[in-house]
Amino acid sequence: MRRYGKHTDEDDIRTRPGRRNTRPRTNIRPKHEDAAEGLVLTVDRGRLTCLVEDRVVMAMKARELGRKAAVVGDRVALVGDMSGKKDTLARIVRIEERTSVLRRTADDDDPYERVVVANADQLAIVTALADPEPRPRLIDRCLVAAYAGGLDPLLVLTKSDLAPPDKLLELYGHLDIPYVVTSREELQNGSAVARVREQLDGKITAFVGHSGVGKTTLVNSLVPEEQRRTTGHVNAVTGRGRHTTTSALALPLAGSDGWVIDTPGLRSFGLHHVDPSRVIHAFPDLEPGTEGCPRACSHDEPDCALDAWVAEGHADPARLYSLRRLLATRERKEGD
Repeated sequence: MRRYGKHTDEDDIRTRPGRRNTRPRTNIRPKHEDAAEGLVLTVDRGRLTCLVEDRVVMAMKARELGRKAAVVGDRVALVGDMSGKKDTLARIVRIEERTSVLRRTADDDDPYERVVVANADQLAIVTALADPEPRPRLIDRCLVAAYAGGLDPLLVLTKSDLAPPDKLLELYGHLDIPYVVTSREELQNGSAVARVREQLDGKITAFVGHSGVGKTTLVNSLVPEEQRRTTGHVNAVTGRGRHTTTSALALPLAGSDGWVIDTPGLRSFGLHHVDPSRVIHAFPDLEPGTEGCPRACSHDEPDCALDAWVAEGHADPARLYSLRRLLATRERKEGD
């Protein structure tokens, strides 16, 4: 056995490389400048359905993206086989910067946020006026998520033939949110669909709502079945209107450059990820009044400068009440 003294020559020592150290590593990543642009339509067990020009292409995420995941609505760059033929697979090598993000957590105690939709212009919150009863706390939470994520909210109230919309509209009137009221008869004859379309043309709209409110029925009316078949391999609805949506699905709005994104029915909408300070940006008439607020003000405490700002006549007191109601919803469960 060879022995070494105190002054060994390191060059004289032979080392055996480990199994994981045989491949040279580099931080340089390929730029893929020739990658094609695509839009993610839906995600299913690691496979992403993308629209590349006029072709529907199946793809998977490149390993170089690490844990960064693409979601419905993402603009992505793809390489590989983009013919759209059966059993072909492209590779997503880049996710472009997002303009908006709709996030949620399973509940308020869950620190893991889930990105539901990217790059949507507005969030259509679909609520039945009866059967099932409206859930204002859930609506409030969706509004907070929309404001925090950079989406404009839209209220779509269904089943007005079962209950009047006045009470609910009064609750949200001071938020200046656009709304559409529909009935089941109007959905059948198409008049309600035409009114909803006016709010969707030229925009990417994500639809949310809990099961039974008629969300997917409305989406079906907006996107004909033949248009749905040419878009992707995943059907959001099967049978006689039975809601079976299990993942978000982007669909082109017929006769328009707008898009509709149907999402699974909500049971809860956690807001653990939301920074309350961002919600104030949705109230431009109140935002200047926060300049005198103490640091890290929650806007619902005795030293909040908004009370004096509103008392001096700079804004409607009802708007301040609406802001504080939305901020407080992060601390309450939907059913409270």
